[in-house]
Order: sequence, then structure tokens, then C-alpha cells
Amino acid sequence: MSTINAKKSKWFLREPSSESKARLFCLPYSGCGASMYRDWPQFIGDVEICPIQFPGRENRFNEDSFTSYEALSEELIENLLPYFDRPFSFFGHCASSLPGYEISKQLKMNGHPEPSHLFISSQVAPHDGPCGRFLTMSDEELYEELKNLIIKMGGTPIPDLLELNLGVLRSDINANKKYKPQQITNLEIPITVISWDNDIEVKFETMGGWREYGETQFQMLQGDHYTFLDAPAELLDIISSKILVK
Repeated sequence: MSTINAKKSKWFLREPSSESKARLFCLPYSGCGASMYRDWPQFIGDVEICPIQFPGRENRFNEDSFTSYEALSEELIENLLPYFDRPFSFFGHCASSLPGYEISKQLKMNGHPEPSHLFISSQVAPHDGPCGRFLTMSDEELYEELKNLIIKMGGTPIPDLLELNLGVLRSDINANKKYKPQQITNLEIPITVISWDNDIEVKFETMGGWREYGETQFQMLQGDHYTFLDAPAELLDIISSKILVK
């Protein structure tokens, strides 16, 4: 029997199904919310896709955004423990890969259920960061990046909303800049590190540091930094092949 409370959690746009056999929690990219996974299917086989909604964006816009990955992970775990009642994994792209690691680390350190797999896309290991051109961009440059990302996701840029989202993006970037764990924690779980052959943001050769964090495999897929948004079949096949469903 599911332990999930009947009340819908604000951490999801869609409440996870009590009938799923396994869950993949997808973490939103910097400056974005859970709707960025709108083109992903609800299920990959028996694995339910569960996009996480961080505070400070979309339907949670009236809340303060997080200031550190550590604090975000602590709050997320407190609220999502009931959803860890069956095999679960995390997927993060670019900066959102880092809270995926931090959440997994805190679960391990505090004796909670641990993920069966961690998927890292386009991000260097914590001890090799922070990295990326966003970290040194001006507000004007970030504004243009947000506008282009919204168009890429099929939306229409609205200046007032862009200004509001710029503050969220800046807060996310600041959290990324100050995330410097004191030591490497081997998660002792399988980690799949995914790179994209036309990604100009994060190169494959910079991601090798993840070997120190667990049983790591590397996959190179076709696409650029934003191809993951389209849920390409090659990516979904990798996910379904790595997640064990009992």
C-alpha cells in the first residue's frame, strides 16, 4: 500500500502515481521549473517520470528560491520521503545534476532510502566545478539566454516574466558558484554520466571526475546542450535499460 498522503504535494505539477513500479525524479535546469520536462513521456515502460518543482518558479513563484544545494536537498528530502517507497532514481542536466548528487549524498548519510541510480547530464563532478559560461554572464546576457531557452521550449518570451525569471536564474547560478563539498562521497550506487557530441557548454573530456563518486559509466549521445528537452529515444532507452524494476 502506498504511503503517499492524499493531499497533492507542491513539489510536483502532477502527483506521482501510486501504481508506478519505479520513479525517476527529474530536476529542473537553472532558472526553469518542472514544466521544462513537458515533452517527456509520463512513463518509460514501468518507470514513472516525475519532474520536481523547485520553490520560486512557476506555480511556486511566490516562494523564495533556494540559496544553496544543501538547503534545497534537505527540504526536498523532508517533503519527498513518502515518495521513496519504491525504487527511485534522479536525473539532472547541467547544474541540476549537482542537487541530484547532494540529495543522494544526504539520503545516504542520514540512513534514508537511497536511489538505485543517478543520471548526470552535461555536468562536471562537484570537485571539478563550478564551470560554465553562465557563471560569468551579465544580467543582459542571461536575459538573452532565457529568451532563447523559452523559444527552444516552444514558449513565447514575455518581457515582464523574463525579468522575474532572471532573478530565479541568478539565484540558481549563485548556488552553483558556492557549491564546493569539503570531500568526495562515494555514493556506492550506479552513476550514468551522459554527454552530447555537439554540446559546446560542457565537453565530454571534462566529466571524468565522476568516476570517484560511484560505479560510473559514460555515454555519448547525439545532440547539443538542450537536446535532452526533446526526450530523444536514445536517452530514454539508456534510462530504461539502467533502472531495475522489481
